[in-house]
Amino acid sequence: MTFSCINHLAFITDDMTKTVRFYRDLLGMELTAGIGHDGYRHYFFQMSDEASHVAFFEYDGAVPMKSKFPGDRTSEPVGFDHVSFTLGSKEELFTLKDRLEAAGFDVHGAVDHGLFWSIYFFDPNNIALEATWEYMELLETPAIEDDDPLDIAAEGSSPQPGHWPDVTNPTPANGMVAHTGNGKPMRDSFLERGIARFKDDIDPNTSA
Repeated sequence: MTFSCINHLAFITDDMTKTVRFYRDLLGMELTAGIGHDGYRHYFFQMSDEASHVAFFEYDGAVPMKSKFPGDRTSEPVGFDHVSFTLGSKEELFTLKDRLEAAGFDVHGAVDHGLFWSIYFFDPNNIALEATWEYMELLETPAIEDDDPLDIAAEGSSPQPGHWPDVTNPTPANGMVAHTGNGKPMRDSFLERGIARFKDDIDPNTSA
């Protein structure tokens, strides 16, 4: 049993239209699939490896999370919902289910979602996890089944131009520097111990 990739990271949004506009049109991800019914939507954005996705839930009562810099501590609710890992076969999916249950973890499913089967469980930190076996291939995108279709989805799966301003002041090459973060002692230690090295195309002197 091998996890081949992260199938999707799932988050929560209170506005799917602004979310599509950001992830598809500004970040350049493909809007590949979605489902919507009874005031609920679940849309998927595909990365260039064609295996990894970012997904969003939209539903009545959803509220934006409070802004928090990555890594900062918080006691506020956050917008993360769950992470899903891809498995290569139905047999691997049930092998994982059996291993989890033998170890004393509760497992929900398998659930047939129309494009894939999933099982659901929690890690020891109460992080919601999903394991997925995909048995369908989309021939046209976006493939969306929604009882209240969004106009923005009808624009297509590829990024749509004209919704965000063009870059007029690009960072020059000599301005592409990084300020030292808390990982520098780790890097120095790894280099000294010989357990890491700089990639050939990286100049370590570009960090400020």
